[in-house]
Order: sequence, then structure tokens, then C-alpha cells
Amino acid sequence: MPQHVTDNIEMMPDSPVAREDLGAGGTSRGAGARSPLFWKVLLLSVAVIWGYSFTTMKDALGTIPVFALLYVRFLPAALVMFAVFHKRIIAHLNARNLIIGLSMGVLMWAAYALQTVGLAHTTAGKNAFLTGTYCILVPFASYFLSGEKLTRYNLGAALLCLAGIGLVALDSVEFNIGDVITLAGAAFFAIQMAVTAKYGRKMDINVITFWMFVGNGVLSLATSLLFETQAPLSVWTPSFISAMAFLSVGCTCAALLIQNVGLAHVPASTGSLLLSMESPSGVLFSVLLMGEALTSRLLAGFALIFLSIILSETHFDFLRRKPRPQL
Repeated sequence: MPQHVTDNIEMMPDSPVAREDLGAGGTSRGAGARSPLFWKVLLLSVAVIWGYSFTTMKDALGTIPVFALLYVRFLPAALVMFAVFHKRIIAHLNARNLIIGLSMGVLMWAAYALQTVGLAHTTAGKNAFLTGTYCILVPFASYFLSGEKLTRYNLGAALLCLAGIGLVALDSVEFNIGDVITLAGAAFFAIQMAVTAKYGRKMDINVITFWMFVGNGVLSLATSLLFETQAPLSVWTPSFISAMAFLSVGCTCAALLIQNVGLAHVPASTGSLLLSMESPSGVLFSVLLMGEALTSRLLAGFALIFLSIILSETHFDFLRRKPRPQL
């Protein structure tokens, strides 16, 4: 968003903070009291959950089309969010929250759409690798959107992580139109994360996450009805409904809410790095659960990813000599 647009949005009035968000004496309580480490661990957990869910999504796409899967994920997630947070959503029903939340939904819809279209024209490994480039793009998006500081450690960790993801997921070095489309999707993921990090620190993250689900779900429903053939009712067996409930409630409602709250409490560059663990987590579960061979290339990739997290969190300070105290 251009700077003057974001400035205008920030000047919009908001409703008073919902009563349940206030502690004794009217002070804020809850998520903001947690340490950054708490949110980093949760963001990493989200990436692991998404890695585990990869096989479920792959099976689902063999049963229902892409945008049908998206609205089946996001519209029920919005209903769950409203059931849990309806007091906050009603208290903060205003233009500011609608604009930010629905914009986040549009960005996420575009990211998923481009990622999926790209997947149709390239390999799954290259799609996962190129989508993972958002861990490099997020620091730049956050710098331009909110002035978040760019450091050599951010960029170095992102490059190390990307190299590791490449070793884990990349199966060829050829470049085609599917790869370009996938990269465009990664850019939208990066912008959406930067927007979440910027506004999630100033607004009720539960409210704008609800509107994000609504925006993505409605756009996906409209796209599916216009361009896709709907699956017959016979595919909705109890086991398939259970799988969709897992994707909608666990991998969408809970995981994306945790992602958005986490991005509001840690630097966007760090959050995106931890979330990019989704790709290697998916490969790791393939090794553990589906018998994929654990090769030296995979081990090298995991080692680089582990080093990228250490660099991001410690800047390798433990390797530097500390000056001896003066006597």
C-alpha cells in the first residue's frame, strides 16, 4: 500500500477496546503479556502443522477443485471465529477493520490462487521452493510498508533458509511460466504477512483475522462457482468431512490466527523465516510417515535451515570472543 493510503487508514476512528480485552484498571491483558519466544515457538508449530497437512490437502484436491477447497476451508473458519470472538467483532465493526481485514483476505486469496495455478505448470518441489522465497521478500515488504529495520542477519538467515529449502524441495533448475506465477504468489504471501505485522500490533488481530477469512472465503466461493465444476454430494463421506474439518478448524482457523497473532508480536522477518519451515516439515513427514528416503541432500538442506534459525536468533554471537574483564 502507498504510504499516504496507510496513513489515512491509521487515522480512521476505531471503536473502544472491547471490555473482555481489558484487565484490572483498564490495562491490556492476554497475548501481549507473552514473551517473544512463546510466539516464535507457536509460529514454528504452525509451520509443522501445515507440513503435516500437506498430504491431506493433496488428497482433497483429488476430490474437489482448488477454489472449492479454499472456500470449504475459509468460510467455516470464519463462522468459528465469529462464534468465539463475536463480541470483539461487533465492538470493532467499522471501516478501518473492514478495509484492513478484507484487504488481507484479498492478498491471501491472490497468493493461494497464484500458487495453485503455478503448481499446475511446474513440479511440486519447485512450487514449494519458490513459494518459500517469501522469507526473503518479507523483510523488504516490511521495510517499505512500516519501516522495519533491514539487517544483514535477516538477509543472511533468509538466504541460508532458502538454500536449505532448495536442497530439500527442488528437483530441477529449469524455469518456466509456472515458476514465474508461483513467484508472484510468494510476493503476495510476503505482502500479506507484512500487512499483518504492521496492523496487527495496532488493531484487534482477532477481528481483522475474521474479516481476512471472510474476504478469502467469499472470493474463493465466487471464483469456484464461476469457473469450476462442483463436486457431487457423493464425495462428502464422513471421512472426507472429517478431513475438511481438520483443514478448516485446525490448519486454517487455529493456525492462521496463531500466525497473525504471532506476526504481531515478533519481527516480520523472523516470523516469515519460522513459517517457511512448512516446506521442510512436509518433506520430513514424508520421510517419517510415507517412507521417503532420507538422502544426504535432505540432511544438508535441514542443516542449512537449522543454521538459518540460529543465525536469525543469535547472530552467531556465541562464536565471537568476548573481551576479558579489566582487573
